[in-house]
Amino acid sequence: MSRPRTPGSVAEVLAAPEGPHIAAFFDLDGTLVAGFTALVHSKHRLRSREVRAAEALRLVATAIDFQIGRTGFDQLITDSAKALRGQREVDLDAVGEKIFRADIADLLYPETRALVRAHQARGHTVVLCSSATSMQVEPVARYLGVDEVVCNRYVTDEEGLLTGEVVAPIIWGEGKATAAQRYAAEHDLDLGAAWFYADGDEDVALMHMVGNPRPTNPGPHLTKVAERRGWPISRYGSRGGSGLANLARTAAGLATLGPITAYGTAKALLARDKREGLNVLTSTWPEMFLRAYGVTLDVVGAANAEAQRPAVFIFNHRNQFDAFMVAAVVRDNFTAVAKRELLTNPLFGTFGRLMDMAFIDRADSAKAIETMNEVRDLAAQGLSIIVAPEGTRLDTHEVGPFKKGAFVMAMSAGLPVVPVVIRNADDVAGRDSLTGHAGVVDVAVLPPVDVSGWDHKTLGAHIADVREMFLDVLADWPDNDDDPRLTPKE
Repeated sequence: MSRPRTPGSVAEVLAAPEGPHIAAFFDLDGTLVAGFTALVHSKHRLRSREVRAAEALRLVATAIDFQIGRTGFDQLITDSAKALRGQREVDLDAVGEKIFRADIADLLYPETRALVRAHQARGHTVVLCSSATSMQVEPVARYLGVDEVVCNRYVTDEEGLLTGEVVAPIIWGEGKATAAQRYAAEHDLDLGAAWFYADGDEDVALMHMVGNPRPTNPGPHLTKVAERRGWPISRYGSRGGSGLANLARTAAGLATLGPITAYGTAKALLARDKREGLNVLTSTWPEMFLRAYGVTLDVVGAANAEAQRPAVFIFNHRNQFDAFMVAAVVRDNFTAVAKRELLTNPLFGTFGRLMDMAFIDRADSAKAIETMNEVRDLAAQGLSIIVAPEGTRLDTHEVGPFKKGAFVMAMSAGLPVVPVVIRNADDVAGRDSLTGHAGVVDVAVLPPVDVSGWDHKTLGAHIADVREMFLDVLADWPDNDDDPRLTPKE
């Protein structure tokens, strides 16, 4: 069944005319990112003591005056620029990238990210059009693969040092509309066919100019205008939200671990078999943990998880929660391989230690090989292995390159490889987030792949074929278990 082409949906965009003459303007704060990137940057500067107390107080006072209408945005941004006078632009750009990776990437709304990708798929000219500064906007643009940016920029001298001024005119309100209009004229874009996604009341002017206004998480005034003019409104709650509520859900999920572990321990003692106890843990806790957050799995091809056991289960890794999703599908008689850095993770590390997971030290090749040999021995005893074959990457929506380790292990142990494809894990949690949001995550379990005929000369080609399976399923998701890609070949 195809998704309805409602205004503001990905389906609507994918049904729109193609071509770079059509622009899609995206605001940043509140639209692409939950909250305000300036606040995240300010907190970083205060924590790192990059700003003096007096300057911090002045900036806070200006921000308060702006919120209650005593001062304009131009005053807010010029005061911020003055506080950075004398700093090197390249240093600020590096700091902006660091802050984005550490604190902002997880705040990106997956819903608007999907819209960006849809416009890119149609060949539209996607533009990040924001009143934020370049050090806030450009890291987001790079992450999303967006080349065009309209934003406020700092004035620099011939040595690349900030002068304490902002390039005029300041982009805000009608100034943003004028900047977008100028950009459209310079790039031969038709505003009558353009799209604009934004949340701010100050964005009304540009909303009036485009043919497809799309208020996203709009403020009170923009909401009233949108309702009066019949503009479709979208609101997202997949990021941000109550910190206390997230902590409560985390506590609820972890609270179930104690009783389950106790029961598993008792069962292991009675059976005199540690694996009996671990199976109690793995077959119940991952699913209960996800349910504590309101996360449910919509699994197609579930029978493939039991078709050949043991096996090496591989999955596309997107966040801290997807390993629990795969564990909930595989359920019992498995162990897993993960990078050593996750050993200190309060969620993944706790679960991993309980189930004898192998944590690989990628910086020490000898120890990594020794650990992999231990895992291979466990596989020979009848245990399946769960492993994410991708290398480290930032954009969690893409499928990264597959490393050889998981496939070499499968060949060595004589086990099939079972691909587990996860479509939208980032809908419920960001890349490094320790808390999640309610939602339905789509999972497809593909038929086991026989590796008995593989050899090291052709290994790269075989791995590329398996990765192509992931790409194919993600591009055209199977509606049900009858999809030929989920049926084992005779």
